[in-house]
Amino acid sequence: MAINKGLGKGLAALLQDLVEEEHKNEMNAAETINSLTGAAPKPAAANTAVAAPKAADTRVGNVNEVDISLVDANPNQPRKHFDDVALRELAASIKTYGILQPLILVKIDGRFIIVAGERRYRAAKIAGLTSIPAIVRELTPQDIKEIAIIENLQREDLNPIEAAEAMKELMNTYRLTQDELSQKIGKSRPTITNLLRLLSLSEPVIALVRVGKISAGHARALVVVENKEIQEKLANTVVQTQMSVRELENQVKMYSLKGQIEIAEKTPKEKKSKELRDMIVGMKRVFGTKVKIIGNDNKGRICIDYFTRDDLDRIHALVEVLKNNK
Repeated sequence: MAINKGLGKGLAALLQDLVEEEHKNEMNAAETINSLTGAAPKPAAANTAVAAPKAADTRVGNVNEVDISLVDANPNQPRKHFDDVALRELAASIKTYGILQPLILVKIDGRFIIVAGERRYRAAKIAGLTSIPAIVRELTPQDIKEIAIIENLQREDLNPIEAAEAMKELMNTYRLTQDELSQKIGKSRPTITNLLRLLSLSEPVIALVRVGKISAGHARALVVVENKEIQEKLANTVVQTQMSVRELENQVKMYSLKGQIEIAEKTPKEKKSKELRDMIVGMKRVFGTKVKIIGNDNKGRICIDYFTRDDLDRIHALVEVLKNNK
C-alpha cells in the first residue's frame, strides 16, 4: 500500500522501515515454526493489506482467510500480559498495511485455536477485521505448546517469569529433561536453568518481575538470597531507587558476608566548578594518587587514597614539607 506523500519523505521512509522490520520479525519466527512442522512458509504480501475473502478456504498448509469469529485464543498461551498501548499501535498498523504474516492455527471441532500469533489476533479484533490470514496445521498438543513458546521467545515477548513457567510446564507435562528442552526450543541449558531458578523467588518478588518493575538481571541476583524477607526488601529498594544490577549484586555480596544489608540513600551529585576540578587534578599530581572531593566550592571533604605503606609515607612527607614551609 502506498504511503501518503503528505507525510513527507523522511517520515514516509521511517514508516516503511518500521513495516519492513515488523515483517522481518514475523518471518524469523515463522521460519522456526515451519522447521518444526516441516512446511514451507507462505507469508502474506509484505506491504499489502489483506482483502476480505470471497469464500472460506481452510485447507491444511495453505494460507487461508479465516473468519475471525471462528478463532479462539490458546488457553495454554504462555504469554499472560499483553500491553494495551502496543496492541493499539499494532492495530493501527494493521488497518493501514494488513497482517504481514499469517497466524498459525489448528482446527478442533470446527473451530480454530491459535498456535502462534495471538498478539496479531487481538490487534486484528481491535482494528475491526472480520477475517485474518492463517495457515492451518495438523499438530499434536505437544507441538502446539512448543511452537507457542518458541514464537514468544524469539520475539522476546515473554517476561522472564512467563518464560520460566512455560518451560516448566512443558518439561513436567512431557517429562523432558533440560537437555531435551534445550534442543527443542533452541535455548542453551544454562539459559533454561537460570530461568527456572527464578521460580524459587518469593511471590511478591515474582510479581515485580512479571510486570517488569525489576529486570531478569535483578531477579537472578536475588535468587541466591534464601531469606525471603531480605529478598523482598532488596527488590523493593531496586524499584524505589532504580538500583542497577551491579549495585544489587554488591548488596547481595555484602549480605552474604555480613548477614545484613546496608543500603545507603542516594543523593544527587553536586556539579563541581571548573576551578574545583582543576584543583583536584593538581592535588592528584602532587600526591601521585587518587584524590576525591565530596562537596562543592564552599564545603566538603577531601579523600586521598593510599595503596601501600610507601604511598602513605610519601604523602606524609609531602604534608611535612607543607608544614615546614608555613
